[in-house]
Amino acid sequence: METEIKLTGAVLCALSENTSDDGLDASLDELERLLDTAGGQCVARMVQYRDKPDVRTYFGKGKIEELADFIRKDGTVELVVFNNELSPSQIANIGDEVGVRVIDRTMLILDIFAKNAVTAEGKLQVEIACLRYSAPRLVGHGKDMSRLGGGIGTRGPGESKLESDRRHLNRRIAALQAQLDELESNRTVQHSARRKSNIKTAAIVGYTNAGKSTLLNYLTGAGILAEDKLFATLDPTTRRLKLPDGQDMLLTDTVGFIDRLPTHLVKAFKSTLDELKYADIIIEVTDASECEDERRRKRAVTESLIDELGGGGKPLVLVYNKCDQETDSDFIPPEAVRISAKSGDNIDGFLETLNGIVNAGRRRVWLKFPHSRAGELNNLYKNASVLETDYTDDGVRVFVECGSDIYGKYADFTEP
Repeated sequence: METEIKLTGAVLCALSENTSDDGLDASLDELERLLDTAGGQCVARMVQYRDKPDVRTYFGKGKIEELADFIRKDGTVELVVFNNELSPSQIANIGDEVGVRVIDRTMLILDIFAKNAVTAEGKLQVEIACLRYSAPRLVGHGKDMSRLGGGIGTRGPGESKLESDRRHLNRRIAALQAQLDELESNRTVQHSARRKSNIKTAAIVGYTNAGKSTLLNYLTGAGILAEDKLFATLDPTTRRLKLPDGQDMLLTDTVGFIDRLPTHLVKAFKSTLDELKYADIIIEVTDASECEDERRRKRAVTESLIDELGGGGKPLVLVYNKCDQETDSDFIPPEAVRISAKSGDNIDGFLETLNGIVNAGRRRVWLKFPHSRAGELNNLYKNASVLETDYTDDGVRVFVECGSDIYGKYADFTEP
């Protein structure tokens, strides 16, 4: 007999300056998906239109009373989630008025990250972000938190840990950061080794739930969790891929982007997001099944973060995934590669495009090494296409097809 999982009932709240806010519904839809991912269920939505937030309770007095009245009459609501960032005092004041737990959008995202973090590095990153953001927002909630227990918005390091560490918050964050710095140092060593090997790397990026992990799984059999949930994958996974012409390259799946990605998470996940900075190629994945307005909005968020994180200006493969469900196909850019990472539709076309970018700037050239440097052949066999080899009395001549990086490394050995 299956046990039914009880979902946390929640009211989603938002404030807008005008009644013609075209993006409000989409923003609340996204908030509802975040809530669903965290294990909650939307009971109602409440929107107030006003020029600016109330300093004390964000919503105006009348709207807060309306919200409190709805919660009392409904009887199933345990949580209120605001689509905007709230101050610690606003969270405390609203909670006092409505009688249930109150969190904001950033706290909801932090909760999902805490739920989905698997590796030691991921857990450290989440705990640092939670301490920096959530701990101050527990002010005034001791009574409410003890009454309501755990739940959405209270995961991560946990209530008892946050309370016990409050007086030593900076010391705790510093200790965690030291552990994270050590892991980041190891990651830097890995990146350095990859650069020395001259193997090309590509970072798969895109809005959360665009299908990045599904793509890496299809290409490499990585076995990453790929769910129809936001932020199902947090920890970067790197796998080797063999291209159509036989070359090897590395693909890295990255954490999904989202509009207004919390600053604390960007800082905490710096080492993870640095995959963009170190990559030679960016593979930007967009969900083709969504309407054009949503695709345009999410691409703008993604490309802004790519630039912010040091990935701008790199060779880019624009991928429209879920092409078997695509909508508004007339608006898909002509340079985009349409694929279905789930069914494998046009994966061959994607690989040929990727192979072409890897080979951009490749040339065929004769190299001649003295016998004392014959060991360089091993590197050439790994990172270039050796087409012909000729052993002579004074050395070895090699005819290779290679990229600009290999050519530059061995420019002194080229023959006229």
